[in-house]
Amino acid sequence: MKKRALWIFSILLIAAMVLSACGQAEEAPAAEEPAAEEEAAAEEATMEIPDIEEGKFNVAIAMLSVHDDGGWSQAQYDGMTYLEENMENVHTAYVENVAEGADSEQVFRALSRKGFDLIIGGSFGYMDSMEVVAEEFPDIGYIHLTGYKANEVNFGNLMGAMEDMKYLAGMLAGSRCKVDGETKTGYMATFAIPEELRLGNAFALGLQETCPECTMDVRWLNTWHDPIIEREAADSLFDAGAHVVFTGADTPAPALAAADRDGVYGITYDWSGSCTAPECLTSPYWLWGPVFVEIAEAVQAGTYEFGWDYFDADAGGLGLYGFMEGEEPQPGIADLPEEDVQLVRDTLAAMLAGEFDRFDVFSGPIVDNAGNVVVPEGEKMEQLDMDQFPQWESGCVYCMYWWNENVAAELPATE
Repeated sequence: MKKRALWIFSILLIAAMVLSACGQAEEAPAAEEPAAEEEAAAEEATMEIPDIEEGKFNVAIAMLSVHDDGGWSQAQYDGMTYLEENMENVHTAYVENVAEGADSEQVFRALSRKGFDLIIGGSFGYMDSMEVVAEEFPDIGYIHLTGYKANEVNFGNLMGAMEDMKYLAGMLAGSRCKVDGETKTGYMATFAIPEELRLGNAFALGLQETCPECTMDVRWLNTWHDPIIEREAADSLFDAGAHVVFTGADTPAPALAAADRDGVYGITYDWSGSCTAPECLTSPYWLWGPVFVEIAEAVQAGTYEFGWDYFDADAGGLGLYGFMEGEEPQPGIADLPEEDVQLVRDTLAAMLAGEFDRFDVFSGPIVDNAGNVVVPEGEKMEQLDMDQFPQWESGCVYCMYWWNENVAAELPATE
């Protein structure tokens, strides 16, 4: 895996509680301990915090949705199952339906008190909570998925180059539109963060490869997982003329909406099992298992570097449904031009061999939808560019706050 040397963001200072020193110095700890135990018991009673197994390396994950949601959380659950089956002397556990914000902080603290050796936070909005708890428990390892913070001691950031697979999905969508005489596609984006612009632009760049005249519309969901909102957004994009709709959220809403119409297609996300309907063209998905095993073994051995861990397709953690070993292409692929399908196969093979990565996806020239050259010819975006908005004043050069020239949408407002 490739480590990225990035900046260290603002360090949260934890103020220590000051005890009264009126001759009670030896009694104070005894008076404080029951309060801590009561707080821990209250947290565990309401959240059903799992127990560790003595003598094993204990790994827990907090998930945003239920473990069998058919999307993001289920891919993580499958990854934990793989970890349990492929690492010796390990015990895994999960807590589902953990809300972002204060609730997640309570869960991470409760898992830490239970004695888990490695704790994984499975959603972007867990980032700040995990940062706080990691400071309190320096002997426990913490890994946060999809954010951008790390303390380089016991709190690390983990992300994969899903832009690789989104780029390939865009190629397939463009080819499908070209064959059917259509030019419009749609993107269901979650939140106005660099990750979502990055993945949307990767799709748009792939779309441009096979259908230069095709465009992409955008609907903002402001949620990671909401079946009703996601279905409404998919219907809205199809109603507006989109021929292929893809998503950055959890549910297979684009495929479900496509199944209720004639001759249109959806592209699902996150979990390989989400692309079962004939109207599903493909699905970029996560294979967390091999990545979790590599990290857990390194943490147990004391060799893992808690920094910014960003893997590409050659790490074995990414998939494109219908094109991986043992998978058959979906019905919507059957009549696409062979040169387009072969381009997808060849590019995927290069990705899996480590010969084509996320920086190749974002290589210049790239022109935005206002006519500006955002990445000049001969240049490539770097990790800092992909992770940051220029408004954050992080020092990025080709910052990820632009839409590719074929995107028919305005940039989202950001804080």
